[in-house]
Amino acid sequence: MRKGNPAIWAFVITSTAGFMAALDNLVVTTALPSIRAHLGGGITDLEWTVNAYTLTFAVLLMLGAALGDRFGRRRLFIAGLGLFTLSSLAAALAPSIGALVAARAAQGVGAALLAPVSLTLLTAAVPVAKRGLAFGAWGAVNGMAVALGPLIGGTVVEHLSWQWIFALNVPIGLALLPLARLRLSESFGPNSRLDVTGTALASAGLFGIVYALIRGNEDGWTSATVLTGLVVGAALLIAFVAWEARTAHPLLPLRLFRSRAFTAVNLASMLMSLGMFGSIFLLSQFLQNVQGYSPMSAGVRMLPWTGMPMLVAPLAGILAGRIGGRIVIATGLAMQAIGLGWFAVIVAAHMSYVSQIPALVLSGTGMALFFAPVATMLMGSVRPEEQGVASGANNALREVGGALGVAVLTSVFTAHGGYGSGQSFVDGLTPALWVGASVIAAATAAILIAPRYAKTRLQSVESSQTSDAALRDQGAGTALTEPVA
Repeated sequence: MRKGNPAIWAFVITSTAGFMAALDNLVVTTALPSIRAHLGGGITDLEWTVNAYTLTFAVLLMLGAALGDRFGRRRLFIAGLGLFTLSSLAAALAPSIGALVAARAAQGVGAALLAPVSLTLLTAAVPVAKRGLAFGAWGAVNGMAVALGPLIGGTVVEHLSWQWIFALNVPIGLALLPLARLRLSESFGPNSRLDVTGTALASAGLFGIVYALIRGNEDGWTSATVLTGLVVGAALLIAFVAWEARTAHPLLPLRLFRSRAFTAVNLASMLMSLGMFGSIFLLSQFLQNVQGYSPMSAGVRMLPWTGMPMLVAPLAGILAGRIGGRIVIATGLAMQAIGLGWFAVIVAAHMSYVSQIPALVLSGTGMALFFAPVATMLMGSVRPEEQGVASGANNALREVGGALGVAVLTSVFTAHGGYGSGQSFVDGLTPALWVGASVIAAATAAILIAPRYAKTRLQSVESSQTSDAALRDQGAGTALTEPVA
């Protein structure tokens, strides 16, 4: 049987798996009222149905990249995909809110194993000259998954049940497993050592901070539980940074942050996720709990926001190639911030849907301009042998931002409002949206610290290959085989 184009197979397999992993970040948001009605629980439990996934996903992503380097990236991709598929089935069959949260945590572990090696496997299969296009398409697919989560979740909940938002992963995962084994090539990284200490410090520190943020309004911000979580969590993260600076085989090589482009992309990604995830978590509930829309209707009404990446992403890729990813990403972030601020100004319990559309369109267009070029800018800021770690670091920081976003914006929401009435919900939603808009505005400033005119490593590789081809045509010299550092 003919294998076909390895690059196309790698893109299809890794993008589909990445789509599922990214989708499960927010696919539950429009299902939360149904989950609460069926399994019980308060807003804290609902937060954990989101954060159990994003938190385990975040803290284990860099470990996933290291495991891929040591044991084989294809092997780890298959293992992660298998765990993700099995835990999706467990989530669909969960008999209680606690069992659902546990299954969501296991999903996060599976996603953390497959996500960081996905982009590395794609990189190995795609010719250097076409990697910019491939990375842009891969980033757009993953961004579209995050954006379409509320619509897909709402449609499935309304026409089937909330359990099916997880059950649908099972046949897709089962179909991808043999394809990954047959169509992806195995590869290993240069670093075969595992940073167990760094993983433990980062995991425990992030868990402590997120747990404290979620419990803050319910237990009190000066309670022993919350203060302990914040103080111990912060101390463990400081210890993590200190450990990473001195260990020979770090989980997160701090040297990568010497690159202004790498630092800017990661800081902007984390802040964008913080503002976006928290806002979508609350807005999807606003459309159902306050405005009375069904889960599917709520998802459809978010399409001016969530559907824009499908329309704008190709244009964003073209613009990034002509004027640079930095400007396109900054423009997109600024549009998201303005869109959320606009919504915060006009939001009311009995507002018309038509009045919401301009803010939703603006936010969605901004999201598309962010997601399409960010993968290209990230992978072009590091050496080829560091791309697995770089991908893991970026995904980890983005997921950390998502977990913090749900926790922080929900804390702001519950401090000023609640579920008691439509007006009470709006009273909490308004300041939460302002916080989300402010954080994304900070992300806009963060991306602007990237070099304005400097070529990325990816561009340098492409330029060197073009020059080599010209030399070969003229019979002069031999082609360079190593990328420009």
